[in-house]
Amino acid sequence: MSTLFYVIDPMCSWCYAFAPTWQKIIENLPSNIKVVYVQGGLAPISNETMSNDMQNMLQGVWKQIHNSVGTEFNFDFWTKCTPRRSTYLSCQAAIAARVQGKEYEMISAIQQQYYLNAKNPSNRDTLEEAAKMIEIDTKKFCKDLESDKIMLKLQEDFKIKDKIKVNSFPSLIFKYKNNYFPIKIEYNHYESMLEHINDLNDNIYF
Repeated sequence: MSTLFYVIDPMCSWCYAFAPTWQKIIENLPSNIKVVYVQGGLAPISNETMSNDMQNMLQGVWKQIHNSVGTEFNFDFWTKCTPRRSTYLSCQAAIAARVQGKEYEMISAIQQQYYLNAKNPSNRDTLEEAAKMIEIDTKKFCKDLESDKIMLKLQEDFKIKDKIKVNSFPSLIFKYKNNYFPIKIEYNHYESMLEHINDLNDNIYF
């Protein structure tokens, strides 16, 4: 079986922009390709308020994404919340949901909380609310979220990210045996990516 690695951070705005296209890819992906999510981790856990320069830069990125991709953002986040450059906990939340078979659903819930509901996924309570939005054991999720087990799995994801030489999110890497093939990200054109993936998948068996 082939593997398609999707390297992501739930708080990455470009990953959020890619979500509708990614949904179309996985809906049309051949059954012999296994999808593996890799939590990339944009920024370690921090209690420091994001600098004004960083806040302004990220708001500019949101506007750029909206203009180029059409993605909707709720800019109330920047006045309702205290932004922090801190994404590891949201990555841990995705992995805690992975344990229950709901990683993709958790990523989507975190993105909804952050970008549409203007809630801060750097905060544990926002992630606990996200867990309630999907069908998982929330008690187990809350127990697992900051456990040694989940933090170890996050480090394992980082090792995969380094092995496949990914340093930007979102990234797609197709793997067959020990061969790795990057897939060029197209935010509004899933067909070209799917064609590339299918070509690789069809040809490796000959």
